[in-house]
Amino acid sequence: MPINRPSLTASLYALISISFWGVSFVSTKAVLEKLDPFSIIVLRFGIGALFLLLLLVLKRIRLLVSIKYLPHLIILGILGVFVHQILQATALLTINASSAGWLISLSPIFTVILSILFLHEKMTITRVVGMVLAITGVLLVTSTRSGHSFQISINIGFFLMIMSTLNWAVYSVLLKSLRIPYPPLLVTFYMSLIGLILTTPFIIRSKGWESLALLNHTEWSHLLFLGVFVSGIAYWYWGKALKVLEASKVSMFLYLEPVSTLIAAVLLLQEKVLFISVAGGIIIIIGVIIVNGQIVPLLFSLFKNKRP
Repeated sequence: MPINRPSLTASLYALISISFWGVSFVSTKAVLEKLDPFSIIVLRFGIGALFLLLLLVLKRIRLLVSIKYLPHLIILGILGVFVHQILQATALLTINASSAGWLISLSPIFTVILSILFLHEKMTITRVVGMVLAITGVLLVTSTRSGHSFQISINIGFFLMIMSTLNWAVYSVLLKSLRIPYPPLLVTFYMSLIGLILTTPFIIRSKGWESLALLNHTEWSHLLFLGVFVSGIAYWYWGKALKVLEASKVSMFLYLEPVSTLIAAVLLLQEKVLFISVAGGIIIIIGVIIVNGQIVPLLFSLFKNKRP
C-alpha cells in the first residue's frame, strides 16, 4: 500500500499554514502594545496582498479573472478575511489567547458537519477516533496554559470566537466546493485584496498609521511576519491543501494550532512547558494522522522497510 504523495504534500501545506497561524497569536500580542487590533488587520493584509502580487508577477501568472467568478472571490474575501478577522479581533478584546485557541478547535467539528451535509463526505469510525484523540490533546495542552482549569465566564467574546470558528468552517467548505479554476495563489491574492479594501475604513477611523512611528525593529518584524507568512503564505497554502484533501481532513490540522502557539510562546516569551503539554501535543499529532488516513500507510511503510 504506497503512501499517497499528493496527500502528504497537501498535509504539509496545511501543517505549515496552521503553524504560522499558531505563531500569529504571539506576534499579534507583541504588536498590540503599539497598534489597535483593527489597524493590525489592515496592515497585515496590505503587506500580504503586496507580497502575493509580487509572487504572481515573478511566476508570470495572469491577474485577470473571468467576471463569472468575481462573486465567488468576493464571498471568500468577505468570509475568510473580513468577517473572520473582525470577529477574532473583537473577541480578543474580552478573552485571552488561550481561551481563543481552545475555541478554535471547534472549527474542524463544524467543517466535518458541513462537509457531510454539503460535500457528501463520509463520517467513519476512524475519523471519530481521530477527532476524539485530537480534542483530548487540545484539552490537555490548553488546560496547562489556562492554569489547569477551564473556568470560563460567559461574555460576548466567547460567542464571537465560536461564530468565527463556524465562519471558518463555512469558508473552508466554500473554498473547496466552489472549484474556482484559478491557481490558489491568485485566489488568495484577490481574497487579501478584498479583505484589505473592506477593512481599510477601520484604520482611517482610528488613524492607526500614526502609531507606526512608535514601532521598533522587533515589532516591525512581527508585523512583517503577520503580513507575509500569516496573511500571505498561510492562506495560500491552505487553499493548496484544499485542492487535494477533503475539507474535513484539512480542517483537522487546526487541532495542531495550540501546539504551534505553545512552542512559539516558549521560544519567544520564555513560558514554561510541563509534561502534560508535551503529552497533549503528541496525542494531537496522532489524532490528525488518523483522521487523514495516513496511519495505515505509514505503519505499512515502516513494516516493509524492516523486512529483510
